[in-house]
This record gives sequence, C-alpha cells and structure tokens, in this order.
Amino acid sequence: MQPTHEQLIDLSGKSAIVTGGAMGIGFGIASRLAEAGAHVVIADFNEEVGTKAAADLTDQGYQAAFVKTDASDEESIKAAIVFAQTTYGGLDILVNNAGVYPMAPVLGLPTATIDKVLGLNLKGLMLFSREAADLMVKQGRGGRIINISSIDALHPSGIGLAVYDASKHGVWGFTKNLALELAPYNIQVNAIAPGSIATPGTGVGQPSSPELDAIKKKFAERIPMKRSGEPDEIGKVALFLASPMASYMTGSQVVVDGGVLLT
Repeated sequence: MQPTHEQLIDLSGKSAIVTGGAMGIGFGIASRLAEAGAHVVIADFNEEVGTKAAADLTDQGYQAAFVKTDASDEESIKAAIVFAQTTYGGLDILVNNAGVYPMAPVLGLPTATIDKVLGLNLKGLMLFSREAADLMVKQGRGGRIINISSIDALHPSGIGLAVYDASKHGVWGFTKNLALELAPYNIQVNAIAPGSIATPGTGVGQPSSPELDAIKKKFAERIPMKRSGEPDEIGKVALFLASPMASYMTGSQVVVDGGVLLT
C-alpha cells in the first residue's frame, strides 16, 4: 500500500542536525524539520541566538536542542555528532547550511579570507558529512545529507565572490561524488541551490549602505519573480529532500532562485 500524503512528510522518530541553524535559511530549515516531527539539533557558533532558536521551537511543542559548534573545526564537529547521539539516540538527517560569503575581489585578497571561506563552506561541510555518514553507516538505517550550495555553484552572481563561488562549486562536486559512495548504504545526498533569500546575512534587518543597496537592487531586477525568497521557501525544499517524498533522489541539486538563472 502506498503511504498517505501525511506519512510522506512525517519525520517522527528521526533526528537531524542543521548547521548554522540559529537564523535565516538554517532556522527556516530547522523549523520545517521540527514541525514534521524530527528531533532537531541546531549546531551554530552563536550561542545566544542558537539557544533562543531552540527555545522558540520547543515553545511550539517541537523537539529541539542547541549545541555550540564551529562548523570549520574537526573536534567541534565531532562533538556535535556525539551531542546528537546522546540527546536523540542517533542521527538520520544532516543539513550542511553553515557558510560565509564576504565580498572581496581576488586582486589583493588576503589569504586568511580564502582560508576562512574554504574552511567553513567546503572543508567543514566535508568533515561534517564524513562524521555523519560514518555514524549513519554504523546505525544501518540509511540517512539523508542535504548540502546548501548556491546558484553560484552554477553561474557567478557577481565580482567579489570568487572564493565563495569556488567553495560552492566544490560543494556541488562533493555532493555528487558522495552520493555515489553512500548509495549502497541507503544514504541519499542532495543539494539545494538558493538564489537571493531575505536573511540577516543578506542585510535584512541590518545596517545598509548605498553600495550594498545598489548591488541588491541590480540583482533583484534580474529575478523573474520580482522578489527575494524567504527562508521558509528553502525550508520546505529541505523537508522534501529529508522526507520519503524524495525516496528516489540522490546526487541531485534543486535550484530555488525565483527563476534568476533563466536570465
């Protein structure tokens, strides 16, 4: 018998880690997974905001906990995996969302900036995936790894994001190869490529400048849907990929960009 539509989005009994889950896209994802019944670990470096985010979810009757995590540090990553094990009995879903995107042209680019971007966006994502996959294989019940890449994995958004773009191209390549490696263990690995999403990281609710406003305005004019997306619009796609609805998908990348790549 085919599962009902309610069963297709039911994550009851599953446990998930969302990196960078304290705000923005990460919190949008954490909220949808928790609403679907998953026990969610918010792994974020910002202790104050992360603690509040987990409390907001538990106040709504969901299962959520916060663990302070540096998603570019191997020992911190291992500690987050152990936290999920001890708190919720294992790990079924990993969402690699944590990332940075400083605007900096390559000419004169500090090595420290390169290290920071690649260390978090790519190396940290690889390490988190490795540790999560190792646990999922040992558990023997399959799993889902969802990587948040970017439309910049497919086409550059603008000058100043070369290192960010390199990291996101790497995420897309890693997603495909890891999907091949983990398919025999029933661990599905997919990616989401967001376009412009209204988050604190893109300036929503934050101090602005004429330069930043001009960049945002120019990019918005390219979006066929004439608006930026909301974090929940990524959260809903993450829920799809984490759920039985995506039972025959691995090594795929879902573009969620309001149509901007069409232009």
